[in-house]
Amino acid sequence: MKIHEYQGKEVLAKHGVPVPRGIVITEASEARAAAEELGGRVVVKAQIHAGGRGKGGGVKLADNPDEAVEFAEEILGMTLITKQTGPEGKLVRTVLIEEALPIDRELYLGVVLDRSEGFPVMMASRFGGMAIEEVAEENPDAILKAHFDPDVGLHPYLSRKLAFGLGLEGDAFKQGIKFMHALAKAYCETDASLLEINPLVTTTDGRVIALDAKMNIDDSAMYRHPDIAEMRDIHEEDPLEVEASEFDLNYIKLDGDIGCMVNGAGLAMATMDIINHYGGEPANFLDVGGDASQERVAVAFRILLSDPSVKGVLVNIFGGIVRCDMVARGVVAAAEEVKLKIPLVVRLEGTNVEEGRQVLADSGLDLIVGKGMADAAEKVVEAVGRAS
Repeated sequence: MKIHEYQGKEVLAKHGVPVPRGIVITEASEARAAAEELGGRVVVKAQIHAGGRGKGGGVKLADNPDEAVEFAEEILGMTLITKQTGPEGKLVRTVLIEEALPIDRELYLGVVLDRSEGFPVMMASRFGGMAIEEVAEENPDAILKAHFDPDVGLHPYLSRKLAFGLGLEGDAFKQGIKFMHALAKAYCETDASLLEINPLVTTTDGRVIALDAKMNIDDSAMYRHPDIAEMRDIHEEDPLEVEASEFDLNYIKLDGDIGCMVNGAGLAMATMDIINHYGGEPANFLDVGGDASQERVAVAFRILLSDPSVKGVLVNIFGGIVRCDMVARGVVAAAEEVKLKIPLVVRLEGTNVEEGRQVLADSGLDLIVGKGMADAAEKVVEAVGRAS
């Protein structure tokens, strides 16, 4: 789950990570009082789940409360477009008014799970303010890395190594080390999957502060963090993904035009791969689960068809615990409800497969039967090609 910058800073502050003073507003009229409380000179920051806000006009420096109100009026309600939002952009509903700091240097610090090593890794770079992916591509040696055991924490020698690498000196060196340990602790204790501070700044008065904060939390651990779960902003999520989550469906929207409904994550990945192999592009990842009910199957199918980019559907089910006849009834019920008008290819194997095929045959639906996974993928790609 992603959370907003201001929410991430609230979480970090509870774990001893220094952050600027800030006030969240939803009405432009609130900007004046916020700016006055924070000293007059403030930064007005759009709160959306995407980076690159400054380049899109979503971050502005106000020299006084009047300008803070003016910028808040511009930003609140705007559709902010960045590289990460796509051309459709995101509507700004919330703004963070934050104290303006006397910035000396901008650095980068982040923690992410390194799956190849099986440990979190803290990454640091002198190139703060830039996308870390660009830094890694253009100058990989500029990224310093330190893996650590979450049960032990970041070793002091590793934090000193990173601090030296960032060129920190004096009080900034000491504060930087404390910052890193607090950040590592926050990452582990919140079950974060990503914790990125970009930029991490040093100030002319000797402080080390998280000027920005990007934080993602592992969905599977959310039951341990009800306070963070309450921070979820469904306005920032794809509506179809939100609906799918309400029925415990694993759904992720993609950029293709072939909708996929599969049971089992491994089979879902293989299905997307074989669609690509035959020249198609999957429109989603959708795993209905090994114990899906007829209702969940019907909901899953309706979600697929709610995506206007979907030009054809492949249902690929291998029945184990889930029965093929039950899946078939769910597909038929949803197809009849939405009056299906696009190509539908179904491949069923496993438990009660003959009963499932009979349900489809008796449905009167204009569907295509796949005789195996490869055959089904090839047929749906061909059908979508003809329909286009």
